[in-house]
This record gives sequence, structure tokens and C-alpha cells, in this order.
Amino acid sequence: MASVLILNGPNLNLLGTRRPEVYGSTTLAEVEELCRQEAGKLGLDVDFRQSNHEGQLIDWIQEAGPEVKAGRSIGAVFNAGAYTHTSVALHDAVESVELPVIEVHISNVHRREPFRHHSYLSPVARGIVVGFGVYGYVLAINGLFQATR
Repeated sequence: MASVLILNGPNLNLLGTRRPEVYGSTTLAEVEELCRQEAGKLGLDVDFRQSNHEGQLIDWIQEAGPEVKAGRSIGAVFNAGAYTHTSVALHDAVESVELPVIEVHISNVHRREPFRHHSYLSPVARGIVVGFGVYGYVLAINGLFQATR
């Protein structure tokens, strides 16, 4: 059975308690369960990860590229958090291994501070889901599944 990698960047471990007026009250553990349920409907396993460290995220992206090429994974749903707006290294990692990625943002970053309007991931992402709360993960899993069939 193929899998989908769900990557979460910095501060997403605080989901549910950090700025609930912006990010909601759903915890990361609840997001993981939501992703497992949705992926299961599509016949996919889930590899769900979170790190506050850019290098760890890069390592996981580099590991995921060969998994896709071998047919064991369809790609990644990636909420890079603040690294979205700062990390050329994450851009380069996704591009280097040709990893199909759907970029996810819980909030509508375009209605927020101007520094959040630019994404280094968008140019190498297969698609982007913005502003649908944690349901964006469901949309991203489905979008990635459809895009890679």
C-alpha cells in the first residue's frame, strides 16, 4: 500500500493552544487522526511527522524522493509553518528530489502580515491549500492523490 507523507514545520506541535483565534483549537494529534482517516478512504498509509528544525525537514524530504520513485509514496502534504516564508533550503530540497508536494496553510496567509504573503515553497509545489483551517489537510491529501494518479 502506498503512503502519503504529512510534514509539519515549526510551532505546529503547539497547534490547539497557540493562537487559537488564528489556528483553531484542534491539536496536531487530532490533525494526524483526521489525515489517517482521509488517507485510509483512499487506500493510503500515513507517515505523519513534525519538527521545529529545518535540517530535519530537509532530511525527511530527501528521504521521501526515492520513496515516490519506487512507488511506495505518492508525495507529501507540507505545512512548513514560518519556514514557508524564509527557507530557500526547503525549496531546494523539494526541487532536488522532485517530490510532489501540496503546500498547506491553516490560516489565510494573504490576509495576515505582509511577510507571510511570499512562499519559497509555492514555485516547487504541485498545489497550495490556504485558509481552510485543518480541513486543508484533507483537501491536500485528496488533491495530491488525484494529481499523482
